[in-house]
Amino acid sequence: MTNYSEQQLQEQLKPYSQNGFVAFFQKIWRGWLSAWYGFSDKHPTLANLIYMVFFFIVFSEGVTIFQFLVMTFLPYAFEPMWSQPFVWPAIELPWKDAAGNALNYAIFNEPVKFLTAEGKTILASTAEQVAAAQAVEGNVLQVAGLGNFIAFEIATFLAQVINFPLQRNITYRSHGNPWYQAMWYFIGWVLVSIFTNAVWGIMNPLMMWWNWNEVVIGLIKTVLTGGVSMAIFFFVFLILFPDNKKMADKAKAKLEKLQAEGASAEAIAKAEAAYKKAQDILDRSVAEKDRATSVSLAGAKIMKYFAAVKNLPAAEQAAASAKESLDNAKAGEDAEALAQNVETYSAAQTEAIEAKQKVDEAYREACEAVDNKIEKEAAYVATMERLGLPVKA
Repeated sequence: MTNYSEQQLQEQLKPYSQNGFVAFFQKIWRGWLSAWYGFSDKHPTLANLIYMVFFFIVFSEGVTIFQFLVMTFLPYAFEPMWSQPFVWPAIELPWKDAAGNALNYAIFNEPVKFLTAEGKTILASTAEQVAAAQAVEGNVLQVAGLGNFIAFEIATFLAQVINFPLQRNITYRSHGNPWYQAMWYFIGWVLVSIFTNAVWGIMNPLMMWWNWNEVVIGLIKTVLTGGVSMAIFFFVFLILFPDNKKMADKAKAKLEKLQAEGASAEAIAKAEAAYKKAQDILDRSVAEKDRATSVSLAGAKIMKYFAAVKNLPAAEQAAASAKESLDNAKAGEDAEALAQNVETYSAAQTEAIEAKQKVDEAYREACEAVDNKIEKEAAYVATMERLGLPVKA
């Protein structure tokens, strides 16, 4: 272990902001990182799962909110298309809603909507029905139809454009081919969307036939199209962004199997290249993670040391004051006061010793953490240089 001076330890810390408000949250954030990385060291598998689920939900809900905000204004850009129904495959069902509208099964179900003078909603799934509704005085065209469908798909696509890099780079920390992953992500998004729409195409007519409350229907639609698709995508991402260590182990096992079976030189060379690629990705991932962890832990341990140093004088002063009081009590003749001062001094002396021990322990942990940080940073630089990748500051 290297013994560092207080100045050297202080230099390892990023200074807090001069803004007191910002500095307050910096302290909270650094304290949280210290606790989190400590938990991760003790429970790596559980910590990794919690990390993935947390960021997956945060990003998924974040882009959902973004999508909702976009849909508050984007449909108005396609207002001329509100009067064009987009209902496919438009299979007529033997049911009607409370207003007497015929219901259809459709995967893409965006009929034209009109609000009557009596406050009822009319759904028009064909051009003939639209013309008939437009001919009735007092019917007002609502946000719906092809225009709403196009706006929804654009909003959803933009949300996924934001979601993909966040999930890839932060949640799953993948280093695979981004274009290949983006292609399969797009295909998965299309298939999941069609699946949820197909299920909704059955549920929605039934609930309208049963005359369920619109709020309840809307809630169920949100759970289905949002919650269910989000749950599906969590497992899709596990396939799309596989664990780097598992991929490296799998590639290694395949190579060893081919070597044991005496496979052709071409097959073995191909497997060796695949293994090297998987191992390089794993090495980069581990180096980046270890570096980030070591930086945060070093900062936390150094702050813990300075906090212990700050508390030590108060404990030593309390012990000194108790010793002075004890000496004064010894000069007197009050046995009860003497006994009380002995007890007070003993407690204060114990606290001072414990405070000094905390300083020594915190110093040792801080020095070890700085050594670890320097080691991990050197390993990170060596790994990135070996792979021919830029070293981030």
